Amino acid sequence: MLRGLYDRVVELSKGRYALPALAAVSFAESSFFPIPPDVILVPMALANPAKARLYALVCTIASVLGGMLGYAIGALLYDTLGHWLISLYGYGQGIEAFREAYAKWGAWVILIKGLTPIPFKIVTIASGFAGYDFFMFIVLSFITRGARFFLEAELLRIYGEPIRGFIEKRLTLVTTGFLAAIVGGFLIAKYAF
Repeated sequence: MLRGLYDRVVELSKGRYALPALAAVSFAESSFFPIPPDVILVPMALANPAKARLYALVCTIASVLGGMLGYAIGALLYDTLGHWLISLYGYGQGIEAFREAYAKWGAWVILIKGLTPIPFKIVTIASGFAGYDFFMFIVLSFITRGARFFLEAELLRIYGEPIRGFIEKRLTLVTTGFLAAIVGGFLIAKYAF
């Protein structure tokens, strides 16, 4: 089952709708969607390593734009949509502590959490809720998301074939590890607040 799904994603990553799908997932993940864009970025970069940097650029721009929506949700709609989204992911109780952390460590929170598997939507909504400086939020989001996606894309561009071979030989292990990283990110975010 995993093999068929993997082959389908790799095949779809070569199609004409791959770039818009990558942008849509990157945008949505930064504001409300639980699945990170890496699930599309990795197969696309492996399928076409020469375009890995383009894919990273699309991920970065779309992620920051989605982050702006997340920020707006936190700043303007926290009492309704923002609180519901945060609670949906299990972070409702800790958001006040997170807001207080912004007063002291806002830039570091954005930079560090934007690089990790901790869901970026939590950072974007909390940034708006905390009233973090919008311009600095955008700058820091470009830095952290760009660093994450360009590093990933560059590694895939340079070491793509060995990585692809590793993934294809150990697909279940890689999938399990990826899912563990996502779940771990949610758990870290939940208990770090």
